[in-house]
Amino acid sequence: MTAFQVKRAFKYRCYPSDAQAAELSRTFGCVRKVYNLALAARTDAWVRQERLNYAQTSAMLTQWKKSEELAYLSEVSSVPLQQALRHLQGAFVSFWDKRSRYPRFKSRKKSRASAEYTRSAFRFRDGKLTLAKMTDPLVIVWSRPLPEGAEPTTVTVSRDAAGRWFVSLLCDDTPAAMPSTTAAVGIDAGITSLVTLSTGEKITNPRHERKDRVRLAMAQRVLSRRTKGSANWEKARRKVAKVHARIADRRRDFLHQLTTRLVCENQTLVIEDLTVRNIVKNRTLARAVSDASWSELRMMLEYKCAWYGRKLIAVDRWFPSSKLCSACGAIAASMPLTVRIWTCDCGAVHDRDVNAAKNILAAGLAVTVCGDGVRPQRSTPERQRSAKQKTQPAREGITAH
Repeated sequence: MTAFQVKRAFKYRCYPSDAQAAELSRTFGCVRKVYNLALAARTDAWVRQERLNYAQTSAMLTQWKKSEELAYLSEVSSVPLQQALRHLQGAFVSFWDKRSRYPRFKSRKKSRASAEYTRSAFRFRDGKLTLAKMTDPLVIVWSRPLPEGAEPTTVTVSRDAAGRWFVSLLCDDTPAAMPSTTAAVGIDAGITSLVTLSTGEKITNPRHERKDRVRLAMAQRVLSRRTKGSANWEKARRKVAKVHARIADRRRDFLHQLTTRLVCENQTLVIEDLTVRNIVKNRTLARAVSDASWSELRMMLEYKCAWYGRKLIAVDRWFPSSKLCSACGAIAASMPLTVRIWTCDCGAVHDRDVNAAKNILAAGLAVTVCGDGVRPQRSTPERQRSAKQKTQPAREGITAH
């Protein structure tokens, strides 16, 4: 397989000095202010049935810097402010293409604090990164090396809710070649088992949020007793944020290991096109589904397959993967979530999740052969030939308690 270059971000912890932290915090505030001002201007123009583009908002930024009220915008590097306008332009393009909602204003408390620097606003020499308006390089923990000879094209500095600082370097990289294989696998996402493979293997869901639920509840209880806005409230809020960060870090690390393994072992991966946004509306399943993080799992599979030349196929969300017998093709009339093992009329005994994974794989392979999308199968082959024949309910085997 021919190697090709991709844009890849390498994220590291950094520890700015007090002066650097103050400069970055000012930059974050100015970036948020410019973004909100430009969004307000574009929204007013939208109401008047007019459009403002990036060039016009950039000219407005120059005027804002000259005003007495917004003169402080000139105290920070201009590059992150220009990048904020570019990001706003990208948000509007996504909105016009109906890929996202209308852009929203950034909040000081809820929005991610970050600033993006392009090549003209940073210096990277001998493994040391120095940002504009700073005299000393940032102290960075190089947990892994950058690609040999790589030069960062963009640097993004961010601070999370737990007060941790990060720096992300975007570089051109050539992904290492994966072992050659022709294997294909169907992947069924679940809760008890995070994923079930068509090979019969089940990957247990670590349930990171459940493991830290007691610690999180205690921290939230302390926070609820503090006066909002006080110093003690800020300390308690940061403790809650640290528990959330611990959960998210462990979950992300597990998903990275799992997806890398799946992409390494298989040439073709088939998944279900799940609408997690709708599933989490179910109050009974919302917490468990959010902890499983199916959306992040799919996102990782998508970009890793693109990096390493693998093929990822998404099967229609209405495809009856659980109710369809992988042996004879009959469809059960109903399949409650409590049914984990069921027996088809043909005599085949199915594990619900393994059967679903096999059906997902078969449907995905049909796409590779026919070159068409996977349409939901509404009835058994026999029913399609004879309208009089009716599907029979699956005979329950072992149910979940």
